[in-house]
Amino acid sequence: MAQLYYRYSAMNAGKSLEIIKVANNYEERGKHVMCLVPEVDDRGEKGMITSRVGLKRPAFVVDDDTNIMNLFIEKNMQKPIDCVLIDECQFLRKHHVQELAEIVDSFDVPVMAYGLKNDFKNELFEGSYYFLVYADKIEEIKTICWCGRKATMVARIQDGKIIKHGSQIVIGGNDMYVSLCRKHYNDGRLDDFD
Repeated sequence: MAQLYYRYSAMNAGKSLEIIKVANNYEERGKHVMCLVPEVDDRGEKGMITSRVGLKRPAFVVDDDTNIMNLFIEKNMQKPIDCVLIDECQFLRKHHVQELAEIVDSFDVPVMAYGLKNDFKNELFEGSYYFLVYADKIEEIKTICWCGRKATMVARIQDGKIIKHGSQIVIGGNDMYVSLCRKHYNDGRLDDFD
């Protein structure tokens, strides 16, 4: 029986790489996957899931008005889809998460969503909130802070300092964000030399 999976972590845990690996595993067995990426994630090439290690694969772009269920039905009629994979799922809207749950329930197709749970202010993203509500299975992908502890927070960096104000969504990479443990997020230490 298919399930809706929510796999979350702080940044740099290999979420995009995991999606590419899962898609490859399905395709090696003759199965078809549908990959999705939110339009707002413009760090790399539009319509691509890109990992920090340089691997990438094409994906359908989802904007706020996209009806994922309709997109799934259209693509599933062309070629039966065996799995749906989503990168940066924290940027999805409530209706997107509900549509993904309906794909699982109505078509018995597993949906695996990967993304952040909390933002740089330590608040949930809309997509993260609704994946926590609707997911059948919630799994943490672990990464570490500079000190070696488990990183659970994402800090936004500006001029070498942690900032905790501003817009929730500002797209950036290692130049703007760092994953930290709770202790170093709260005390503002970016590395052992601060």
